[in-house]
Amino acid sequence: MSQAEKRLEAMRRNPVGDWTIADVEAVCRAFGIACHPPARGSHYDVSHPSQPEILTVPFKRPIRPVYIRKLVAFVDRVREETDVRP
Repeated sequence: MSQAEKRLEAMRRNPVGDWTIADVEAVCRAFGIACHPPARGSHYDVSHPSQPEILTVPFKRPIRPVYIRKLVAFVDRVREETDVRP
């Protein structure tokens, strides 16, 4: 199991943890998901060509559990659609 998969599983088990935007970026990078910093404002945009929606994640630390749960679900959908493995 790669570091990215371990981090994703840790997010799945404990979305309340002290997660940072660096953790979000690392998971996105490992699974081929784009994570764009804000041009202005405070939210990162997470997107993938296989998904019609764009997930927004606030930069504020720690990231609230609801956003971590949404990120985990987003990564799961991308993995189902594209069979991407880190």
